[in-house]
Amino acid sequence: MALAFDEYGRPFIILREQESKSRLRGLDAQKANISAGVAVARILRTSLGPKGMDKMLQSPDGDITITNDGATILEQMDVDNQIGKLMVELSRSQDYEIGDGTTGVVVMAGALLEQAERLLERGIHPIRVAEGFEISSRIAVAHLEQIAHKFVFSATDTEQLVQTCMTTLSSKIVKRCKRSLAEIAVKAVMAVADLERKDVNLDLIKVEGKVGGRLEDTELIHGILVDKDMSHPQMPKQIEDAKIAILTCPFEPPKPKTKHKVDIDTVEKFQTLRLQEQKYFDDMVQKCKDVGATLVICQWGFDDEANHLLMHRNLPAVRWVGGVELELIAIATGGRIVPRFQELTPEKLGKAGLVREKAFGTTKDRMLYIEHCANSRAVTIFIRGGNKMMIEETKRSIHDALCVARNLIRNNSIVYGGGAAEISCSIAIEAAADKYPGVEQYAIRAFADALDSVPMALAENSGLQPIETLSAVKSQQIKDNNPCCGIDCNDIGTNDMREQNVFETLIGKQQQMLLATQVVKMILKIDDVISPSEY
Repeated sequence: MALAFDEYGRPFIILREQESKSRLRGLDAQKANISAGVAVARILRTSLGPKGMDKMLQSPDGDITITNDGATILEQMDVDNQIGKLMVELSRSQDYEIGDGTTGVVVMAGALLEQAERLLERGIHPIRVAEGFEISSRIAVAHLEQIAHKFVFSATDTEQLVQTCMTTLSSKIVKRCKRSLAEIAVKAVMAVADLERKDVNLDLIKVEGKVGGRLEDTELIHGILVDKDMSHPQMPKQIEDAKIAILTCPFEPPKPKTKHKVDIDTVEKFQTLRLQEQKYFDDMVQKCKDVGATLVICQWGFDDEANHLLMHRNLPAVRWVGGVELELIAIATGGRIVPRFQELTPEKLGKAGLVREKAFGTTKDRMLYIEHCANSRAVTIFIRGGNKMMIEETKRSIHDALCVARNLIRNNSIVYGGGAAEISCSIAIEAAADKYPGVEQYAIRAFADALDSVPMALAENSGLQPIETLSAVKSQQIKDNNPCCGIDCNDIGTNDMREQNVFETLIGKQQQMLLATQVVKMILKIDDVISPSEY
């Protein structure tokens, strides 16, 4: 315990258990923080680009995830270090805001930290380094605006959207089907998009998966897919022009809310109770028939007796449907969710052109397709694959592609991928550094060097000589004044990313640079790390 004394000689405690606390200050603290951040970035560095490697992660329960999505890797990693957690948050922010570029943003932050460490060792104050990085990020964002290319798309011409989604999918495990998956993602986004307001609600796109079949069997359904089957095996498997009653009340007699008991001491009383129950079921089924419903979808289960009665009355039903699915069915069919039987009216029924049950494989797996709906603004992407891990990774890849298509509808500017944008920004920042007379000039040059780490990682992961490849591309960009030259990862034979159709969204790239700079500034400003005492 550390004691100090006031002017009257009375002792007081400054920091309890001082000697048992580990404490890092000044340059040591900054170096420790930087090495923690760089360690996280190095893990993801090998997963960058179309030839990036996948990581296999095992949860405490024994579940295995195979992915190269930066946000997923960091989410599932057990990171104890506080700076490591900051890098996880950085990746999560990029995923939340943009949906793609989660690996690149962490790699960029790691490169900035490495450059910052060299400057600190040369005696430059961390605040001056942070200010230099801030100036550089502003130059980079402005330069990206200049080299960005706007493209025009419409509901009928979506080729550019598809090409940009293909760039995102080319780094995933699903790249052999990237064309078909990109087309599915773009069609899904265009189906739910409001092009006038440039707004897309991705909640209207449901992504379902089922083990079996091939990845090529993945399809887009203009309607809703429910992982349920009809409640009775003898109910019809296909209903045309369906009128759907969507219920959130159970198909059973109401339970009294009081604690009264009913004593049954004779057979007659038991028969009366049974008849009363039957009447409840009868009235419920009749109510559904009276309003014109040809299909009942219920959030809760129902009694076997009610199920039998529904089958006899020729009223197909589906039970135990989740709340999210009910909401999507209501949006797609134009129906209303009914909480009580008394409120069921013909106006509240949803309408669908076709409801069919489909069986999968040799097992009893069945799913319900609700198609040709009144409001086709709710769609489902149905993924097939050889195993559960493949389906989960495809879902993550589709999510990235959907986010890219949404971002392009919001802002239709693109920059060229393959590290072309980073190299172009690096050249622009290097040229601008001479205009700053102060110590910040060193930090600005360091930022330019850090940007080169992304194309170098792409070259390294593609089996090329990183320094040699980067030098050749950089000199070609300066010589031809062409900001489209990048790393030829797929060995096509040209460095021009315009010819290779490798695009990235402008807002995604700008967000990457801004977020990486913010996190690095935050880490540089920490000069004291006090760990709790261990008991």
